[in-house]
Amino acid sequence: MQEFVLQAEHLEVLIQVVRSEGFQLMGPVVRNGAITYDEISTASDLPRGWGDEQEKGYYRVSRNDSGAYFAYAVGVGSWKQFLQLPRRKVWEAHKKDDAMDILEVLDEVPARAFLGVRSCDLHAIAIQDRVFAEGQYRNENYARRRQNILLIAVNCTTPAATCFCTVMNTGPKVTTPTDLTMTEVIDHKEHYFVIRSESQRGREILKQLPLSSLEERHSLAEEQALQAAVQKMQEGPRKFDSAGVKELLYRNYDSPVWDQVAERCLSCANCTMACPTCFCSTVEDTTDLTGEHAERWERWDSCFTGDFSYISGGSVRASTRSRYRQWMTHKLATWHDQFDTSGCVGCGRCITWCPVGIDLTEEVQRIQQLDKTL
Repeated sequence: MQEFVLQAEHLEVLIQVVRSEGFQLMGPVVRNGAITYDEISTASDLPRGWGDEQEKGYYRVSRNDSGAYFAYAVGVGSWKQFLQLPRRKVWEAHKKDDAMDILEVLDEVPARAFLGVRSCDLHAIAIQDRVFAEGQYRNENYARRRQNILLIAVNCTTPAATCFCTVMNTGPKVTTPTDLTMTEVIDHKEHYFVIRSESQRGREILKQLPLSSLEERHSLAEEQALQAAVQKMQEGPRKFDSAGVKELLYRNYDSPVWDQVAERCLSCANCTMACPTCFCSTVEDTTDLTGEHAERWERWDSCFTGDFSYISGGSVRASTRSRYRQWMTHKLATWHDQFDTSGCVGCGRCITWCPVGIDLTEEVQRIQQLDKTL
């Protein structure tokens, strides 16, 4: 692994080098009162001097005087929007004489670079890779988009109050493969990035940057920033023992906690739309009035909708209680059986974007407490 220091004033050089390599660069931007992910062309597009405040059902961006480029936790959306598209045309059919020509739609897949990916989201991408690119039911559209991605991660030193990646062992320090990994450090009057490469593509980019040697003081400052992030989450309320949660939920399939949460849950599907690992989708077939043209579209769906589990005779999960239980037990329990990992990466988005403030970590803790009394 190659390790260097990139001064903050040279971040623009990194951005232009990546773009010159033919990548469409996606990164964090401030838009419509939120930090989200979109195309960036210069360092000035990044949310420098902006941070975020997140709590149950609460999100605000706020100014800070640090001058940091990445002083936020996670964006409103997730990177899955660029890999598993929210909506895409699968095929279209045209009638010719007495036959129908069906054409698969192969949309253009750009080579993209993701800048500012947090460790929790790297784990989420790895989970979706397992579902869509490595499993029995391979999604070719996802696989084609994924193979062209250059990953530039940034270690998280500013977790939100809703973050619990330490519980899920997914952060804040990047431990999964990337092309480049950076840690932003502001130490007194110094502002720089500790930058590392783990791939050939990453090393080729490093060769084109104005780098300096990594010294012990740089490593120490980086470690202190990461430890401060860990401590913030460990001292917060969103912690539980994740070991044994799978068996816990299996034992408490009829827990009264499900009834309590159902009294508040709106089945709005916000949690699944914001979640970086939820992958449920549906297809819609449409035709024009002449019957000579038809299309099939794939779009995101959610286990919280009534139609999702509908089969002949009705919905399998007709109640809000059953839908929330399905989502949470799948995320934390049956996902292990399917994919050998948890479906939760501790990013906290489901907590922030729940309009009634339902907190997954609180629900787990309630079940754990009730389980001890049985």
